[in-house]
Amino acid sequence: MELLTSPEAWFALLTLTVLELILGIDNVVFISVLASRLPQRSQLTAWRVGLLLALVSRVGLLLSVSWLVGLRAELFAVGGHGVSGRDLILLAGGGFLVVKSVKEIAARLSRQGEAGEDARPAGGAGLAVTLVQIMLMDMVFSIDSILTAVGLAREVAVMVAAVVVAIAITLAAARSIHGFIGRHPRVTTIGLAFLVLIGAGLVLEGLGVAVPKAYLYAPIGFALAVEWMNIRAESVHRYRTEAAAAPEAEEA
Repeated sequence: MELLTSPEAWFALLTLTVLELILGIDNVVFISVLASRLPQRSQLTAWRVGLLLALVSRVGLLLSVSWLVGLRAELFAVGGHGVSGRDLILLAGGGFLVVKSVKEIAARLSRQGEAGEDARPAGGAGLAVTLVQIMLMDMVFSIDSILTAVGLAREVAVMVAAVVVAIAITLAAARSIHGFIGRHPRVTTIGLAFLVLIGAGLVLEGLGVAVPKAYLYAPIGFALAVEWMNIRAESVHRYRTEAAAAPEAEEA
């Protein structure tokens, strides 16, 4: 009851929810990329189950926050740089993300050259393998956001509530996001480039080089803005073409 009547708790909840939504962008992009490799009937299921698994993994990390904080402890040193468990996780997760994204970009470019931009992959990992990859990568993505949440809020209940609210909002928007990406495949390619940047940032952070998040998000934000203008221009052109063709069809 004290939490429900505490302005500080509500402010922390709002702050953490916004933080989870912003930092969850990379996870949403990763889910969309992996889901696009599945058959059409399984893609929305991958979205929803993947987000629920992300909820479970984040809440699990919050409930074991003492272990998570302990990951910062130095395990060994390489060239004067102390390597912690957190660094090893970031290195492994970032490396996997870079390799996975680069391979997917190469595959998409190959398919576009052979069968057009909207061509679907002939195969890919199954639903179970995709969900496991989503859960593991979400844990990597969540490490820093969870540690930040611990610094912003003292009550675990507030942190768990923020995660639940953020995932619920993303779940509510899952169908719309999935449909938008399906209608505009170029957005997925931009998302893959974003994941390459995020993966490289994780690797650098694991090596002890701090990269401001703005340096990673700003270029992709600019690319998405340009793509949005392209989409608008295409919509206007299509509307004008259909409007010009309508009188001709009536006369015929």
